Amino acid sequence: MTADDRHRHHRPTGLDPQPDLLLAEPDEAVAARVMARFERAGVRTIVCLDGAEALLQAGYHHPRIVLLGAPLPVVDAARVTELIARLHPVPVIVGAGTDGASEATAALSAGAVAFVTRPYRIEEILPLLIPARKEAAPAPEHLVVGDIELDLAGFHVFVSGRQLQLPVRELMLLRYLMEHAGRVVTRLELTKAIWGVDHLESNSLTVHIRRIRRKVQEEGGSTCTIDAIRGVGYRLDCRRQNTMPTQRRNVRPVATG
Repeated sequence: MTADDRHRHHRPTGLDPQPDLLLAEPDEAVAARVMARFERAGVRTIVCLDGAEALLQAGYHHPRIVLLGAPLPVVDAARVTELIARLHPVPVIVGAGTDGASEATAALSAGAVAFVTRPYRIEEILPLLIPARKEAAPAPEHLVVGDIELDLAGFHVFVSGRQLQLPVRELMLLRYLMEHAGRVVTRLELTKAIWGVDHLESNSLTVHIRRIRRKVQEEGGSTCTIDAIRGVGYRLDCRRQNTMPTQRRNVRPVATG
């Protein structure tokens, strides 16, 4: 995929719809494969190969969400995130392997809303695009259950006004539990909703639930509970809680590994 191909294929006319995703990926072969998979999933995607072009494309196309692959040449992912937030405010996701971990961390500090691993797993990224693509009937900006608040637009989690940092998969699981609070959600239902499969080979679901429970209940101090129903699934129980969101305090996010 040459530069001419990218611009001929992805530069819209005035009648073209707003793109769902701007993908800034320095590896041209990876960019082509990922773009093809997104487009097969119905995600309108434009591609660029460095940070400078990402800034130009974001200003020209106004995508609904931006995915930056770190390390990003010319202008790094952290600087691109900072400038997009200032000039063209849209959610930014940063993706990285071991070689881009430090740059991805800096991008998260600069305002990126989520981190995903490279090579990309499309099924992990697609749920993050759903809030940005709902045009006819936009989802509520905030989901509040008990003392837990989820900012659907920015992918932020708050407990009693205190911000927590959750990886993408855990955020998706928490969101699903919040949307079905008070009822038992089966393991199969969660596996299908979050992983898109009927069965996981490992105990991934159990591990992720334990991490969410530790961050939300132990580190965040939530009095909501995530109860394991043996042999069935999980239930988020906030029945003792006031459902009104608590005013956010000006505190730093809880640092989590």
